[in-house]
Amino acid sequence: MNLDSLTLLIGASASAYLVFKAHRRLQLSRAKHPGLSGHVRMAKRVSRLIPHYNLEGDSFFNCDGANDALVEKRRKGFQNLSQDLLGRAPQGKRLLEQAISSISDAQFTHKYRVPFQFRNMVNENLLPALFLSKSEGVHLWDIDGNAYIDVTGAYGTNLLGYDTYKSFIRQAAIDMDPLGPVLGPYHPVVLDNTRRILALAGQDEISYHMSGTEAVMQAVRLAQYHTGRQRIVRFAGAYHGWWGDVQPGVGNPVSADRTLTLQEMSQRTLHVLATRKDIACVLVNPLQALHPNTNAPGDSALISSGRKAGYDKEAYTQWLKQLRQVCTENGIVLILDEVFLGFRLAKGGAQDYFGVRADMVTYGKTLGGGLPVGVLCGKAQLMKRYRNNKPADICFARGTFNSHPYVMQTMNLFLRHIDGVEIERMYQNVDTTWNTRRAALNKRLTELELPVEVQNMTSIFTILYNTPSRFNWMFQFYLLQAGVMLSWVGSGRMIFSHNYTDADFDVFCDRFIQAARCMQADGWWDTSEACNSNKKIQRRVLSETWRALTSSMGSIN
Repeated sequence: MNLDSLTLLIGASASAYLVFKAHRRLQLSRAKHPGLSGHVRMAKRVSRLIPHYNLEGDSFFNCDGANDALVEKRRKGFQNLSQDLLGRAPQGKRLLEQAISSISDAQFTHKYRVPFQFRNMVNENLLPALFLSKSEGVHLWDIDGNAYIDVTGAYGTNLLGYDTYKSFIRQAAIDMDPLGPVLGPYHPVVLDNTRRILALAGQDEISYHMSGTEAVMQAVRLAQYHTGRQRIVRFAGAYHGWWGDVQPGVGNPVSADRTLTLQEMSQRTLHVLATRKDIACVLVNPLQALHPNTNAPGDSALISSGRKAGYDKEAYTQWLKQLRQVCTENGIVLILDEVFLGFRLAKGGAQDYFGVRADMVTYGKTLGGGLPVGVLCGKAQLMKRYRNNKPADICFARGTFNSHPYVMQTMNLFLRHIDGVEIERMYQNVDTTWNTRRAALNKRLTELELPVEVQNMTSIFTILYNTPSRFNWMFQFYLLQAGVMLSWVGSGRMIFSHNYTDADFDVFCDRFIQAARCMQADGWWDTSEACNSNKKIQRRVLSETWRALTSSMGSIN
């Protein structure tokens, strides 16, 4: 072969390789969700460009172009709400001030309850109930003695009701008193827990951890170890803990180069999985079925009424079955992250509820019986942390508090409890019960011409807003005033415990409607010509942002 022929061959090979790379890149791009939740690198770049600015004084109340009369109505409503919330909780206010001066977690949640433009006015005048003193039934009490009906769900942990978990913890303290907090060796209860969990999960082996985040970390590491591949696939908007590789976007200062964020419920995603040979695992959080491809619906991002949600069990079941098939055919480990939803949908979790068996499953939250826990279950060939023929080639994962005796005992009490006949009936009727309750609330809201509705996935609800508004995030404070306790993410997620009776839910509905009426009466859902659509609101916010970006003042008045 002469030099010219060799040059042509090298050029043709290079061109073919570039075409292949470009084609694969195009396929990957098409499999991403079009929003920022699907383009995490872009989301991080955009987040660094957004300047801080405050809406204060009149600009707080007329940021949507409201006229003077509406501004005055809102101002009066805001003052009344502020006086009520601050007046009822003097101890809470004092402790909150102490907390945000020294507890970084409290500082963060205090800053991110509402869109940042409004936070100064809100933080000075509207007080969240951060410090509590008592729980009983479906109610909570703050340290000033104010009672609330609970829809925080303890971030998903509270499935059975706080009284049940308190009984588990009391009994576990008695049962484990002879051994105490001895770590390293096992108490025999570990074996009973293992038998019960593996039977529910339909898996071969188990490992115990202290949080759901740790369980997911171990699942991903083992998948990479056994497949010899490094790529991780997660879906847009899904949360799998706060560690770097599964949270590649905003909030993670390190680049997660091995992680692909793809669109859920997409044939293009299935094509990527079927054609790439570098993917170790796919992570699925079934909670995303309520709002596919969007981030957790927190009020800090609620700048308009564009929040969407809607749960289609049949469609999501078909998606999981297709995903299962593609993963099986291509040697990709399917990891079902049930840390949040585990045991809420069915006794056997999301696997039984959707009829799909994963290669690995993670659990946490409620499985601990009221104490911190993370659990990973999987097939034997995936759970092994060493190679018989290569003794130095291991996949390490240990933890001081893994299999803590007190946690293992509260877990055992939880597992025995869900074996009961009453709990079996609860699971049989879980969809009917909560769908009926959702429909009843929406019917009342429609009849009263209130511009809100709720959607649900069993006992997890989200609030949707039907009138364009920049102030929907205010609803969390009217709910608090009416005696409804939300978590810090606000109205995007209400988590009901399954000890709610119909009478309890009726009380919740009454308070929900009371809050909506007050919010409506104070003018927060009144619209002006300038902001009578979500697109107009978004353009207005973009204009404010641009002005702040090009101004040295950082304040809009």
